[in-house]
Amino acid sequence: MAQKVFSATGRRKTSVARVFLKEGTGNVSINDRALDEYFGRETARMIVLQPFRVTQTVGNYDAEVNVVGSLNVLQGALAAGARKVVFMASGGTLYGMPEDLPTKEGHPHQPVCPYGVAKKAVVDYLRYYREVQGLEYTALAPSNIYGPRQDPHGEAGVIAIFAAKLFAGDRPTIYGDGEQTRDFVYVDDVVDAAMRAVDRADGLLVNIGTGEETSVQRVYDAMAGLVGFDEPARYGGARQGDVRRSCLDPGRAAIHLGWKPFTTLDDGLRQTLDWFRHRASA
Repeated sequence: MAQKVFSATGRRKTSVARVFLKEGTGNVSINDRALDEYFGRETARMIVLQPFRVTQTVGNYDAEVNVVGSLNVLQGALAAGARKVVFMASGGTLYGMPEDLPTKEGHPHQPVCPYGVAKKAVVDYLRYYREVQGLEYTALAPSNIYGPRQDPHGEAGVIAIFAAKLFAGDRPTIYGDGEQTRDFVYVDDVVDAAMRAVDRADGLLVNIGTGEETSVQRVYDAMAGLVGFDEPARYGGARQGDVRRSCLDPGRAAIHLGWKPFTTLDDGLRQTLDWFRHRASA
């Protein structure tokens, strides 16, 4: 029987899903009530679970999508006889306001936004399913993912938002003073980590990041320079719950996945802007 890998996502289109589809695999929404039937019919053997970011506002929607949706996948995985689930946690929110940088996986998990709380809850459920139900997992904790095809609307990442604004001729808004830092990791690097996790790092939480802090202001300046946009950004008040500094230690990924980031920020920004430029001209 051929092994199949599925990407179970909150949204239909993700880079992880595209890679697995190229490998002859499938993609399904985590909110599909018939996941167990679907996975069983398609003989799933491995599932990559990638919930998506929703509003910062406390409410049922985040829990319904990212917690209940993830439980739907885990139950479907058991019913289908899948060996393992690879879960996309969130290194940017899981550790809350980190005390140590670069942050290691052993740092206390103290998220300060509903999205991070949901991710932490699913990681706890993964441990339960492994110990009690025998379903293996790896939880990847990417930092701030960016790259082509990222939706610039809703809860998008700052690089996608800046790119869309720049090609529309609008001045992007930086919330806060711009000196807040993030660990920006390119989407292809994250997909590579997910592929490696299919048969490695069982039972582990693994950071996926560059280990380098970059300020939001530096990102804006670089992107504006690359597209020839010579106006300064607008500035708004810092948003509640925003982490001031964020940077992940990827040492565990190197040991257990044989993974290291391979795309520099400058190269990643160029590739991202090329895609948004094509999109704007289409």
